[in-house]
Amino acid sequence: MTVIVLTNCPAGLRGFLTRWLLEISAGVFIGNPSARIRDILWNEVQQYADQGRALLAHTTNNEQGYTFRTFDHTWHPKDHEGLTLIHRPSPASPAPTTDPAKKSGWSKASKRRRFGGR
Repeated sequence: MTVIVLTNCPAGLRGFLTRWLLEISAGVFIGNPSARIRDILWNEVQQYADQGRALLAHTTNNEQGYTFRTFDHTWHPKDHEGLTLIHRPSPASPAPTTDPAKKSGWSKASKRRRFGGR
């Protein structure tokens, strides 16, 4: 089984994939092509995706029973002790505030609750 998910890709690429796979939802294609055809389709997706993103998942003979590839995603597959996991980069930390009215640290109310004072 092969699944290809396209996001923000040209309509022509979606039309090309419908020759080999069934589009079950907008941008989601499934089918059972041979490994050679699957690799050809993935190369075409990478070539014609433009500003879009793509994900390919297919069955294989490993512990998980499947594997996946990504194109232009911020999430990337990483091998961890024989298992393929998704690495999600942590969001950028917010910029420190320069507003003098906002103080960092404990508020007076939270100090009272925590330390039992008035």
